[in-house]
Amino acid sequence: MAEEIAKSRTTVEIFGQKYTIIGTETSSHVRSVAAMVDEKMRDFQQYNAVLDTKQLAVLTAVNIMNDYLKTKEELEKLQLQIRKED
Repeated sequence: MAEEIAKSRTTVEIFGQKYTIIGTETSSHVRSVAAMVDEKMRDFQQYNAVLDTKQLAVLTAVNIMNDYLKTKEELEKLQLQIRKED
């Protein structure tokens, strides 16, 4: 029987809304992620005051995914460069 991974429950607030996140990450990690998402949404709201919460959330998700993909591509380039140097 597979060993079950312990999960924790963390309540966070993002853009004025409370969410309970259940997962294997530490509560401090979950709070840090939530704070960054909240900050991004608030930044976008400053420049796009007409957008509703759903639109801000989608814009934030697209922006975060764009950042993620750029970082992933850069990591892959660095890993390839390291392999070539070996």
